[in-house]
Amino acid sequence: MSAIAVEDKVEELLACLDKDARQIEESLAQLNQLRTLVIKRDDAALGELLENIQAQSDRHSRQQQERQSVRKDLANALGCDLERMTLSALQERLPEGRREQVRQMKEKLKRLVAELRKEYTSTVLLLSECSRLNNMLLRSIFNLARAGEVSYNANGVVRRQTDTAFVNLKL
Repeated sequence: MSAIAVEDKVEELLACLDKDARQIEESLAQLNQLRTLVIKRDDAALGELLENIQAQSDRHSRQQQERQSVRKDLANALGCDLERMTLSALQERLPEGRREQVRQMKEKLKRLVAELRKEYTSTVLLLSECSRLNNMLLRSIFNLARAGEVSYNANGVVRRQTDTAFVNLKL
C-alpha cells in the first residue's frame, strides 16, 4: 500500500475515533440523565431514555466494526500484526504532524474513558443504594426482617411476631 493510501487510512481512523469520542460523550450525558431521572423518580422519562440507549446499541456495534476494519487495513498496510496495531504503535510509524494528531486523539479518548468509568461507578453506586433502600422498605412493610423472630410466652408456647408489620401476610 502506498504512503498516500496509509495517509487516507489514518485519516479514516481518526474520523472513526472522533465518532467514538462523541459516543463516549453521549454516554456520559446519558449516565448523568439516568441518575437525575432515578433521583426525580420520573419513570416515563426513564423509560424513554432506556429505549434510546437500547436503540443506540446497533449504531455502536456498526461503529466498532468500522473501526476494526480500518485498524486491520492499517495493520496490513504497515506490515504489523493486528493485535499490535495500537494507537501508540501507529504513532511511532507516522510523520510528526500526524503523530501529534494521533497523540491528541489518544489523550482525548483516555480522558473520556476515565470520566466514563467514574460516571459509571457513580451510577452503579446510586442504583445499588436505591436497591438497598427498596429492599429495606419492603422488609419493613412486609415484616420480612422479623419473619424468623420467635418468642415464647410463660407457658412455653411459641409466638411469632407478626403483629408489627405494615401489611399482615397471614390470610
